[in-house]
Amino acid sequence: MTGRDPRVLVCGWFSFRHGEATAGDVLAADAVCGALREAGVAHDTAWSPVFRPGQLTLHDAAPHRYNHLVFACGPVSGWQVAALHCRFAGCRRIAVGVTVVDPADPAAAGFDVIVARDGPGQVPQLDLALAGLGPLPRSAPPRSGSAAAQRTGPGALPVVGVSLAGGQGEYGPRRRHEAVAAAAGRWLVTRPCAPVLAETRLDSRDWRLCSTPAAVAALLARMDVVLTTRLHAMVLALHAGVPALAVDPVDGGGKVSAQAAAWQWPAVLTAAQAADPREMDAAFDWCLSGDGTRAAARAAAGATAGPSRDRKSTRLNPSHITTSY
Repeated sequence: MTGRDPRVLVCGWFSFRHGEATAGDVLAADAVCGALREAGVAHDTAWSPVFRPGQLTLHDAAPHRYNHLVFACGPVSGWQVAALHCRFAGCRRIAVGVTVVDPADPAAAGFDVIVARDGPGQVPQLDLALAGLGPLPRSAPPRSGSAAAQRTGPGALPVVGVSLAGGQGEYGPRRRHEAVAAAAGRWLVTRPCAPVLAETRLDSRDWRLCSTPAAVAALLARMDVVLTTRLHAMVLALHAGVPALAVDPVDGGGKVSAQAAAWQWPAVLTAAQAADPREMDAAFDWCLSGDGTRAAARAAAGATAGPSRDRKSTRLNPSHITTSY
């Protein structure tokens, strides 16, 4: 295919019929498409027919029309990702903003280039979804009092956005998702608060779920704190200056811990710590310790907006596509 003008097919877990479209995945795809537009590279995006009926699907995307495939966000594991390497064998295949659990997994090994956000032996990078979020939002309005416990009236109880992940089978026996979710639920009912379901999964058919990343971002921005085992719920909360009590549901640490390290965000617990109410109380109280904590979240978000030698941002380099091979 050398000598042809590049045409790119952008895809991800949001492209699979039985995949999961999340706010972070769609924002990552937007970031990739934005980079391609700036570089003047023609591209299409493949969508799940369940998530976006009537749009281009992987089934309808003829492989011969493309010389590059870019897989954005999520884990590079599983049979659905591996199948892309067979169907688009004639394309240069690039994964960007992804989690690499096992580099030897055929799903990961099949890519010609991987620009990972986290993986074995790698310094974690800021999630690609940040590039799709646009400018940082205005700071949250000042809160009265120095702590939630000192507030009075209808606003005395903190509003807690809850976003707990399931699935993530790529972590195999290290998964602790169900146990962590159960422990978080048992602990949450002991705390005086107003819990709100704040899923990052997108669905235009279910009113209980947001249908766009902007709606998820707006919801999380209105919380006092976000309790989550999801990477993107943490990222979107911190981007809005909202403290996140993050729990990594993977034994030994996974992408949540890696992304917290990229943000230099301290309120992240292990799966074992989540089972200890004292650990949860301490982290939760810190997140609600007044405007200083919200300022810390805003400071973390502000630090991601500029270059840093120590905190790298995941991004697509158009030269991966425009360079002949």
